[in-house]
Amino acid sequence: MTIRLPSAEGVLRTYEPRTEPLPVSPGAPFTSRTVFSAAHVVADPYADVSPDAPAAVDWDATLAFRRHLWSHGLGVAEAMDTAQRGMGLDWAGAAELIRRSAAEAKAVGGRIACGVGTDQMARGSLVEIRAAYEEQLAVVAESGAQAILMASRALAAAARGPDDYLEIYGHLLRQCAGPVILHWLGPMFDPALEGYWGSADPDAATDTFLEVIAAHPDKVDGIKVSLLDARREIDLRRRLPRGVRCYTGDDFHYPELIAGDDQGFSHALLGIFDPLGPLAAQAVRVLDTGDTSGFRALLDPTVALSRHLFQAPTRFYKTGVVLLAWLAGHQTHFTMVGGLQSARSLPHLARAYELADGLGLFPDPKLAEERMKKLLSLYGVIS
Repeated sequence: MTIRLPSAEGVLRTYEPRTEPLPVSPGAPFTSRTVFSAAHVVADPYADVSPDAPAAVDWDATLAFRRHLWSHGLGVAEAMDTAQRGMGLDWAGAAELIRRSAAEAKAVGGRIACGVGTDQMARGSLVEIRAAYEEQLAVVAESGAQAILMASRALAAAARGPDDYLEIYGHLLRQCAGPVILHWLGPMFDPALEGYWGSADPDAATDTFLEVIAAHPDKVDGIKVSLLDARREIDLRRRLPRGVRCYTGDDFHYPELIAGDDQGFSHALLGIFDPLGPLAAQAVRVLDTGDTSGFRALLDPTVALSRHLFQAPTRFYKTGVVLLAWLAGHQTHFTMVGGLQSARSLPHLARAYELADGLGLFPDPKLAEERMKKLLSLYGVIS
């Protein structure tokens, strides 16, 4: 069987899909790395909502996808950017997602950490921003999940310099009951976060970030770095206090960063591990045996897909993630919160299908092919 796919040049080309998926299966818990997948939400396709209305979520399908990730040994990073926080999913929806997913994690024994931000507001004073963070921290604490202190658009707009970040984060960390994960999300993921930590100079911002951690090392489990700059992440992790983990959020360089070097390595908290879940889990188990070459042999070929999904504008990578979840059979439709299924072009989606199929990511390649042909037909492509 073949399928005709539109290219970026505006022509159709013939592609022959795989007939068998990559053989993967659940295995033993990881021993060498802590690995989270930032998971997407599944929209309710039958809800009569507009793109700017509160999100309508298919809770059964959303929780089923999290059980899929847990079954392979991955932790779930909940209510993060991958779940469309600030891009269709508001705080009320995120709070419900946190409560439901944390309860599900407890029921199945899965690891979960949840995003804490300030998306109750677009802008506010520092006092209001601190209160917004505290409200969300309370929801996560009540759920029994670990907290991930996310970057705040409101704080980026209100802060006058590094001291404001030191004060806000210091206050929050002092009141946290247990160690949290700090998240530095770069402007390539969210342009509103330009100049975070009080400076547009990455070196100065790094110094402020490290000052926050150094003042409260007992309250910081680790840091999640999403800057798409491998060298900066390596330099940063070498400067962390002993016992503070570095979780890579670099969807361009994750194999080398997780593998590490003679001075250390990164753990992982990645959006690309949503579609790569089973394959990524298999690779980490190989790494657990000390076989770095085998780990790289499994994971390096996935970088082309990740770079494609996360190409600029990077914030729209979620469209490709949800497409692949639909093609893989994890949901029955290609509908997204906020209507973001329209955020990528047809050639982009076709290339995502081709790259994912080439990796053997689809448990049922025939189903994926049939669904891709249906999508193409909606655009007038006869395959």
